[in-house]
This record gives sequence, C-alpha cells and structure tokens, in this order.
Amino acid sequence: MAENILNIALQLTDTTRRKISELDEIMLRTQILAMNARLEAARAGDAGKSFAIVAKEMSVVSGEVNALSASLHKTIADNATRISEVGTEMTLAFRGSRFADLARNAVEIMDRNLYERSCDVRWWATDSAVVDVLEQPTEERVRYATSRLATILRSYTVYLDLWIADRNGRVIANGRPDRYPGVVGMNVSSSEWFRKGLATQDGDDFAVCDVEKAKAFDNAQVATYSTAIRAGGETRGQTLGVLGIFFDWGPQAQTIVDTVSLSEEERREARVMLLDAKHRIIASSRPEAIGTHYPLKAEGPWGYYQTRDSQVAYGLTPGYETYRGLGWYGCIESPLGT
Repeated sequence: MAENILNIALQLTDTTRRKISELDEIMLRTQILAMNARLEAARAGDAGKSFAIVAKEMSVVSGEVNALSASLHKTIADNATRISEVGTEMTLAFRGSRFADLARNAVEIMDRNLYERSCDVRWWATDSAVVDVLEQPTEERVRYATSRLATILRSYTVYLDLWIADRNGRVIANGRPDRYPGVVGMNVSSSEWFRKGLATQDGDDFAVCDVEKAKAFDNAQVATYSTAIRAGGETRGQTLGVLGIFFDWGPQAQTIVDTVSLSEEERREARVMLLDAKHRIIASSRPEAIGTHYPLKAEGPWGYYQTRDSQVAYGLTPGYETYRGLGWYGCIESPLGT
C-alpha cells in the first residue's frame, strides 16, 4: 500500500511538471507574439500606439507567468524530493514490519514443531519396552525394544534414530540397526544429550541440544532431545538410563524457510534464516550459509533495522506451551531498494 501511495504521488508530480512545461512553451510563444506586435506597432507610427500598449502588457503578463512557472518548478522539485524520501521511509517501515512478523512466524512454527518433539521424548521414555530393557537387558527384551523403536520410526518419519542408553552411557538398543549398525555398544556417557538427559529432574523434564552436524548420522543436521528413563515408567521413578531421539533437522527446517509468504520478487532478493541463540545460521533459504555466524543486532524480541546495503527484520522465539524455546531467531535480510 505504501508503495502504491508513493507511485501515485510521483506520477502526479511528473504530470504537473509536464503541464507546467507546456505552459512555459505557450508563454514563450506569447512573448514572441508580443515582441512581433511591438515591432509592427512601431512601424505603424502614431496609428499603432494603442496596439503597442497592449503588446507591452502582454509581455509583462507573460513575464509574470514565467516567474510563477519557475517558482512552481522549484516547489515541485522540492516536494518531489520530500515525497520520495517520505515514501521510501514508509515503504521500508511497512516492509520491515511485515518481514519482522514473517520472521517471528517462521520461528514460531518451528517452536510448535519442536514442542511436539519434547512431548515425544517424554512419552516414549515411559513405553514398557523401553523401560523393561533397562530393568532387565536380556536378548529377547533388546530385540523387542529394537522392534518397538522401529515401529515408532515408521510412524514418525522426522527422526533419524532413537537410542536407549543405560546409566553408564552404553547404548543397548536403537531403532534402525540396519541403517546405523555400529550404534549398539557405543559409549555416549560424554555426550551432551546423555549427560543432560541423565540430569533431568523427573518424567516431566527433558533436555534439548543445539542443532549440530552428527557424525553418527553421516554429518546430517540433528536436533537431539533426551530424558531419563525411569523405573516403572513413573514420573519420579529411579533413573535407569536415557532415551535420546534425533530429529532430522535439515529437511524440516528447510521447508519452513522455503515457505515463508514472500512474493516471487522478494524471494529472489531476500534471505530467510533461522538463527540459534549464538546467531549461528541453522537454516537458510540459501543453504550454503548454514553453519556460519550472522551479525544480528537485535534490540528487543521483534523489530527491524537497516545496514549500509540491506534491511534486516527479526523475531525472537516466543516458545510454545511448555516449550520455552532456545533463544532462536527468525530473520529476513533484504537489499535496500527492492
């Protein structure tokens, strides 16, 4: 809307300039006619004196109109500059506000997605097959736990794998042993997800790690959630081990940044990103930038600002339900002048 107002104002200014230029041409012709009339009056002598007076007045009026035209030209030029400046400010403010809303919406959609992941890990940690295999890790129970995890993975395709580790950090079962055959027997006691999961306070608590490339999953980007597996599946039961679930971050996040509501022109020019709390790019409409640091200068949870060459709009994660969020930002960078 702001761009339409600016365009209408500039079109009106251009039209007025053209009309004044046409008036200038008429006045020039009037001056020439007045000059010719005075010459003819001079040739006519006394008979042409009264005509000479009229010709002189025509010249005076023409001069006054030319002076007014010159003044209008200057006024229009000044106003056109002001209209352009104000219109540009309006356009940037409108776009900045809209992009900030879109940026926050993008990270909010991801938060809702990740909230579901936090629910999944707490739910599956109470599954009888998961609990039983840690209480008594027989071959039969390991096979059943593996089968149960595989069934979950067939339904929840957003995960790369699910791992069950005992209190010492030894993985005793995973859901995709055919795809990741070296997992069982691994010692993950030093892994962040295991340590945080083991330290959860009760069955309502969970841990989440920053998005990272995981060697165990062929360097795929992974968001890992974990929680303690407790005796009897009870909320405050004794800790038996840890369940780790590995969210296939890359394709899910890419879908979000690729479906932000931008016009085709905006999509060609702008860059949509998700940033973690350290302002590291963890998803981008230009994937080659993933993993690099972005120099975000956020002031408050929502807003926009301008750099020398671009406008940056951002929105801080609002969290969702019991998921507080990790301090991530949605961010849209667009070049000035587009």
